[in-house]
Amino acid sequence: MPASDGMNYAPKGKPAPVVKPGEFVIAAAHLDHGHINGQCNGLTEAGAQLKWVYDPDPAKVKAFQEKFPQATVARSLEEILEDPEVRMVASAAIPCDRGPLGLKVMDAGKDYFTDKTPFTSFAQLEEAKKKVAETGRKYAVYYSERLHVECAMFATQLIKDGAIGRVLQVTGFGPHRLGSPDGRPDWFYKKAQYGGILTDIGSHQCEQFLTYTGATDATVSSARVANHNHPDFPELEDFGEAHLVGDNGTSFYYRVDWFTPDGLPTWGDGRTFILGTDGYIEMRKYIDIGGNSDHGEQLYLVNQKGMQKMDLQGKVGFPFFGELILDCLHRTEKAMTQEHTFKAAELCLKCQEMAEKTSST
Repeated sequence: MPASDGMNYAPKGKPAPVVKPGEFVIAAAHLDHGHINGQCNGLTEAGAQLKWVYDPDPAKVKAFQEKFPQATVARSLEEILEDPEVRMVASAAIPCDRGPLGLKVMDAGKDYFTDKTPFTSFAQLEEAKKKVAETGRKYAVYYSERLHVECAMFATQLIKDGAIGRVLQVTGFGPHRLGSPDGRPDWFYKKAQYGGILTDIGSHQCEQFLTYTGATDATVSSARVANHNHPDFPELEDFGEAHLVGDNGTSFYYRVDWFTPDGLPTWGDGRTFILGTDGYIEMRKYIDIGGNSDHGEQLYLVNQKGMQKMDLQGKVGFPFFGELILDCLHRTEKAMTQEHTFKAAELCLKCQEMAEKTSST
């Protein structure tokens, strides 16, 4: 998949199975976003057996099977939910449908792994919390801009090891390429279905803020969205920004947008800056403009010991997926706690709710 195609960007790593063949069976259902390929790449590389695929659109199923020929086509979602071998259902449904689908999956006694954003309303979030408490199932979320980026995962470990001291502030940039309007589905332009830019691609950013700062909650100081340059799609928000303050005194600013120019060979120049008491980190996730590499996965570390540039492509892997599988088997929370998963979703919903809508003049 070309790196310029953000909607279908699906990182691949080195296989690192944590289970034996057949020990952890999964299914893929509702393939509306291309992130389903990244989700299934991560899980199968960690040893999951992909048994089923289902979508009401045969074209989506055919494209999926070209990447995952081992998946058998299910006649319905119910066929998957009634299969006692299936432990987890991975899905990338239309954002507004992700929450309700998760309730069905958990009611069937299976864990659920959805693409971000996991919810488009607070009501959906509350329903999922209740269902998790009722069933004991997991509602996991594919926050891929950290979980499927090697430099971002390495930064997580550096911070835990105290490489930059106590984290004070995080700044995140999540630009994306819109591409041709014909290349996007109708739901992409309907706010009730995609949830708004701060809810959608902003969800990545809120998850990273909580992880890197150690905050467990935050208040939204300001938020803004706009449609600056797409009058033909009045419900599209092509720009968003927000400022948050964590419950531990940390702060966070992020910007997300749909203005990646065609001259950039990848779908977005995603970057994250982390300031600590004893140093700072910069990540160039997908491309290193002006650098010596032709790819991303670059991490810059400056602290009291000196400065380093690290090319981390192929060196860290994607441990989240194996940890998630083991969490499902052992009912632990090593990959990501349910509280953290839901709090990231809550914060992006809060940003969207209070966002001032502006426009260019």
